[in-house]
Amino acid sequence: MSSLRHRVLPPQILLKWPKEASFCLWLLHPEPSYRPSMSELLQSEFINEPRENLEEREAAMELRDGIEEQELLLEFLLLIQQRKQDAADKLRDTISLLSSDIDQVVKRQLVLQQKGSDIRSFLASRKRIRKGVETAAAEEENDDNSIDEESDTLESTLLESSRLMKNLKKLESVYFAMRYRQIKAAAAAEKPLARYYSALSSNGRSSEKSSVSSPAQPPKDPINDSRQGGWIDPFLEGLCKYLSFTKLQVKADLKQGDLLNSSNLVCAIGFDRDGEFFATAGVNKKIKIFECESIIKDGRDIHYPVVELASRSKLSGICWNSYIKSQIASSNFEGVVQVWDVARSQLVTEMKEHEKRVWSIDISSADPTLLASGSDDGSVKLWSINQGVSIGTIKTKANICCVQFPSDSGRSLAFGSADHKVYYYDLRNPKLPLCTMVGHNKTVSYVRFLDSSTLVSSSTDNTLKLWDLSMSISGVNETPLHSFMGHTNVKNFVGLSVSDGYIATGSETNEVFVYHKAFPMPVLSYKFKTIDPVSDLEVDDASQFISSVCWRAQSSTLVAANSTGNIKILEMV
Repeated sequence: MSSLRHRVLPPQILLKWPKEASFCLWLLHPEPSYRPSMSELLQSEFINEPRENLEEREAAMELRDGIEEQELLLEFLLLIQQRKQDAADKLRDTISLLSSDIDQVVKRQLVLQQKGSDIRSFLASRKRIRKGVETAAAEEENDDNSIDEESDTLESTLLESSRLMKNLKKLESVYFAMRYRQIKAAAAAEKPLARYYSALSSNGRSSEKSSVSSPAQPPKDPINDSRQGGWIDPFLEGLCKYLSFTKLQVKADLKQGDLLNSSNLVCAIGFDRDGEFFATAGVNKKIKIFECESIIKDGRDIHYPVVELASRSKLSGICWNSYIKSQIASSNFEGVVQVWDVARSQLVTEMKEHEKRVWSIDISSADPTLLASGSDDGSVKLWSINQGVSIGTIKTKANICCVQFPSDSGRSLAFGSADHKVYYYDLRNPKLPLCTMVGHNKTVSYVRFLDSSTLVSSSTDNTLKLWDLSMSISGVNETPLHSFMGHTNVKNFVGLSVSDGYIATGSETNEVFVYHKAFPMPVLSYKFKTIDPVSDLEVDDASQFISSVCWRAQSSTLVAANSTGNIKILEMV
């Protein structure tokens, strides 16, 4: 009403009903003398407008409203059509990509079958010489039938694999992510090549002369090349390894009962260089060395270590020297790094430069005299084992929870931090990281190298992440290749170990999970059973969790321990 008092009408009225709006403004004129009298109102054109004109206006308004409604409906339908067309184009591209890949796999299969046929022909010719044509032909036919049967068996095995069908959607997403990543990389590689050939073609006569004397070969198309089988080997390897094993089987069970310690939490497990012995360490202040094969063959529940080393403080980490078989290093809650001689059961060196607890240590495989440690004091220290002193320090603003050298170099180092990041350093320039990996939401508790350019990190955000060090942009990598999910880890250190593309980790559900680097979902899992000592029945104890895992080198054997000190040797079968 206040707007009408000031002769302000809604814009809709001014646009749709201009005559009515003009009449209202006449009535609301600020000067009373200019307002219409009753006789003027009765004689006005607005009041005396012919009925036909009024009906015509109403019809025009209805027509305009109808047109606007039709336009709205048309816009809605066109929008749906565009979206469906985009989806159809994308589906057509996807089918085209799949058809191309199927053709490539079929070609490979034919090549392999041809090779197999050649081998069978060669063997058959030798058999004919020895046994005669008829006998050899019969055997050849049997060989063909056996190969066909094996092929049919493999096909039915893949189709009937419950694990394959259960994770078909995830496998599909991994396949397309891998393919599009390769196509994108190939397209990026093509751009400088295109500029190079463009420069050659615009080089005038010299280009013509060179083309006459030496006909130019058409450049290889990297995109087409990426479509021609570059994806097959890595994806096939991952798929085969994903389906190679069906379960984790217990080979041996060790119960670490120590009457002098109320807590037997195992913080670290490590195999020696030959996979012959493994060591455990934890809050019971002891490093225990076990012979793996004797435990597997023994079959008893109670086993005793072949060597036991006592520390003054709770132990957080251990690492064997890959060069000196009997040498093992340890870190403890007081910030001390120790080097031991297992053969003589003696402490060799003690290094005390850290100000707070040391969480992790690692001895370089490429330089077995070099050791790294990460501490709650926010520093990574590099040590010379021979000298017993630090030879370098990397200072950060957050707690360091894990350190790891790549297996082929002592000049670089990766470590995980409480600031949710993974850092990769060239130790020849320790002032700035070569690459910073950003993606975790909580503390990074472990890092492990799968190879010289790929590493996996574990965090208390319930994920493992796979990183390609070559994919960093301006020293930062925010795009992991995979995020592995399935285990539970929000509070504790649960262990991380890698071997031949397989990644093992613990879970706060008292389970061991095994992933493969090619796929983000678990390959296998095994749950530790909790037996009540009184009733001898299985019970569910939510407080127990897996605290450490470690692969045995060159095998499918895994050692895992939980928060009560229960240690199991597991094998993928």
